[in-house]
Amino acid sequence: MTQTTFPPAGPAATTSPADLTATLEQYRAELTGYCYRMLGSAFEAEDAVQDTFVRAWRAMDRFEGRSALRSWLYRIATNVCLDMLGSKQRRARPMDLNPALTADHPLGTPLPEAAWIEPVPDARVVPDGDPADVALARESVRLAFVAALQHLPPRQRAVLILREVLRWRASEVAELLDMTVASVNSALQRARATLAKVQADDPDDATPIGPDDEALLRRYVDAFERYDMDSLTSLLREDAKWNMPPYELWLRTHEDIVKWCLGPGIGCQGSRLVPTFANGSPAFGQYKPGPNGELLPWSLQVLELSDGRISGITFFLDTQKFFPLFGLPPRFEA
Repeated sequence: MTQTTFPPAGPAATTSPADLTATLEQYRAELTGYCYRMLGSAFEAEDAVQDTFVRAWRAMDRFEGRSALRSWLYRIATNVCLDMLGSKQRRARPMDLNPALTADHPLGTPLPEAAWIEPVPDARVVPDGDPADVALARESVRLAFVAALQHLPPRQRAVLILREVLRWRASEVAELLDMTVASVNSALQRARATLAKVQADDPDDATPIGPDDEALLRRYVDAFERYDMDSLTSLLREDAKWNMPPYELWLRTHEDIVKWCLGPGIGCQGSRLVPTFANGSPAFGQYKPGPNGELLPWSLQVLELSDGRISGITFFLDTQKFFPLFGLPPRFEA
């Protein structure tokens, strides 16, 4: 990512541009994580943080230090996100739009990119720090959780993220959002109730990756690269979700997943996988054979693990957009 270029500081600023830039950059990862949870888009989140830094630069001469710089930046970032959200339709996953279909169903017409929750690299949204805070940050950017957040009105979304994820006090959230403590608590109760209803239909019970999961992932790579359907489905939960944005089609039975892989998806046979991390989860860049036998980008796979099995695989097919974001090469390199 290119270094941010800011407008000149105001006349009352006493900090050098280089020092101020370094100070703001310390907050980039956590602000990007906050904006990503609000917006559901890695690219919009980065734009929001960039706008936040620009606004902070321009207003630095009016920053009186009555609140911490971190709180002030979150106030700016929240206003930026609320402006960006406006009346936009919420982003979603295929599972949020329609029931599971069968492998015989046509793929259909791709929906526009603004319809979907986007993946985000862990490194962009998980700041270094206390291991417990890092674990919470990873859990709170999982695809299922970010999708559930999109069911909340924007201000409720901000309240829940600030209170439940970032652990701000109600009084701090009230000051940031120009609300009363009572209204913050009321908004949080409504947000919790909505999330409980949404997550009851699609529980996200994923746990941090341990040694057993690492062995599971090695078996997954081996099974997928050999295109061994028996081995592959043995690693999936019975209700595992198989989905492919930007298409609405998603599958939920081993039978349909196998029929898809050996039917419309047969071109994936011979693929190779390159590991990465997305949304607090293991992920892989998938390269499938091209017309001349070369291995070309096909999808970014994001896996969800639960109870020693794979509970979901999302294949993000816009590789021109997502492979550079994740630092994945344009061709497979053994």
